[in-house]
Amino acid sequence: MDLAAQDDRIYLLVGDLGFGVVEPFIQKFPDRFVNVGVAEQNMTGVAAGIALTGKIVFTYSIANFPILRCLEQVRNDLCYHKANVKIVSIGGGYSYGALGMSHHATEDLAILRALPGMTVIAPGDPFEAEAATRAAAAHDGPCYLRLGRAGEPAIHKSEVEFQIGKAIPVREGKALTLISTGAMLQTAVAVADSLAAKGSPARVLSMHTLKPLDAGAVVAAARETGAIVTIEEHGVSGGLGGAVAECLAESGELRVPFRRFGIPTSFSPPPGTQEYLREQCGLSPQSILKSLESLLEAVHVS
Repeated sequence: MDLAAQDDRIYLLVGDLGFGVVEPFIQKFPDRFVNVGVAEQNMTGVAAGIALTGKIVFTYSIANFPILRCLEQVRNDLCYHKANVKIVSIGGGYSYGALGMSHHATEDLAILRALPGMTVIAPGDPFEAEAATRAAAAHDGPCYLRLGRAGEPAIHKSEVEFQIGKAIPVREGKALTLISTGAMLQTAVAVADSLAAKGSPARVLSMHTLKPLDAGAVVAAARETGAIVTIEEHGVSGGLGGAVAECLAESGELRVPFRRFGIPTSFSPPPGTQEYLREQCGLSPQSILKSLESLLEAVHVS
């Protein structure tokens, strides 16, 4: 709303949902809103057409609908033409846990990270989400903005200095580095606080941008801390863990112990709440702490 009031190039397209959330935009900017209907492929094509006339277009839907359902249009219409379209997906990870695998966004980061020209952002809390929205609007080219489902707690105490491709330090420590993306920042901080209480202070990085990745922050962590751990509510294949592993391999910093925490490459257990599904995948703070015991022992021994 703030951005649209300042810039009449900003449009909003939805796929017949979000009402109650988007109605204020409709009322204030009726000529810059289009409900395309339950037709995400068409929504993406329309967004590309509007963007290619010089506009900045946000598309909005839940979970996989604005990306996987219309992946060909995202690839061919947005990325190939470098269209200035910002895809907003709410419900990252298991946010819509009870609705089953069709509503679980667990492969999106890996898939969109592979697309040429696509910027991939998954903010860690409401402060990051606001800053990421402003940064995405200012960025020239297609962006993917992966959000939770609203109600996520604020981890930062105030507005953050946000830059696409630049991780945000949240905790300092030498024992190891916890790198999180998206809503797993709360879990990473909880794990770090528990480790600090046990005498093993951990560095925490909010890696809100998966593409471009902050390679400098990863390499610094490899050189300055005892191990690197990635935490994501996403499949372990190709997401944050994959991006960090690639970075480490290409940097030559291969001696640092490294572990990924994420969703196994399989469809989810029986549907349930987000908390239940995270627990089933070993993504609760308690599960991560228990799994880190052997890693910390190895680091201390070495």
